[in-house]
This record gives sequence, C-alpha cells and structure tokens, in this order.
Amino acid sequence: MLGIMEIRDAVLVAEDRGYDLVEVAPNEIPPTCKLLDYGKFKYIQQKKAHKQKKPVTRRKEIKLRPKTDEHDLTVKLNHGRRFIEKGHKVQVTMVFRGREAVHLDLGKAVLDRFAESLGDISKIESPPTREGRNRMHMVLTKK
Repeated sequence: MLGIMEIRDAVLVAEDRGYDLVEVAPNEIPPTCKLLDYGKFKYIQQKKAHKQKKPVTRRKEIKLRPKTDEHDLTVKLNHGRRFIEKGHKVQVTMVFRGREAVHLDLGKAVLDRFAESLGDISKIESPPTREGRNRMHMVLTKK
C-alpha cells in the first residue's frame, strides 16, 4: 500500500521495482492501480476464464418412423426427457421408407405429438422441416 499518488510518481516507482503499473479498478475514485508483472497477470486471467467455460451441450438424436408403436414411442420420449434434463439438445428425426414418404402428414403428426409430450420441459428450437426425400427433423432444447 503506497497510498494516493500522482500517475508520474507511480510509474517511476513501478519502473524502479521492475514491475508494470496496472489499473485494476478504473471506475473508483481515485482509480486503483497495482504494481505487478503484466504478463503473469494476463496469464492468470486467461486461466480463470478457461475454468469458467460453460459445459459442452451435445446434440442427441432420436430416430422415429411414422409407424412407430406406442410403447416404443414412450421409451423414446423417456430417452428424450432424460437428454433434455441433462441440458442436451435433442434432434428428433423422422425416417420414411418406401411409400411412407408419400404420407408426410403422418410423420409430422408424430413429431408434433413428441414435442407436445415434452412441452413441459422443452421448447422447439427448429420446427419440423423436411430434409431430402426420406427424412424430416426438428430440434428441441431445454426451456
């Protein structure tokens, strides 16, 4: 603690001791500065920022077909609920085979029902969209 001093005097003291003068609280009156090694200071700040990164959210995929049975749909709903509760995004993919591709409305109805069943904990990030001739998908995220 060197007390309140002029900027020129503080810079001279820092140079004499072999340190840098770093302003750590510019909004205070008077502004607060420290004598420290600036390279080491930046390194420590970078390490702190690296530790505070958010955990990675992954995208999990659940595949369905228009003729998916009721029990199988319930199992897939439970998987989707578990994924969303863990914070992952869930991509629900509707796969059409053969002549099922003609009945896109059936697949969309299943996707809408899936989203409605998970509506209490999730929201639709991207609505059901057609991808190619044989697929339709939507993405759900946590509310």
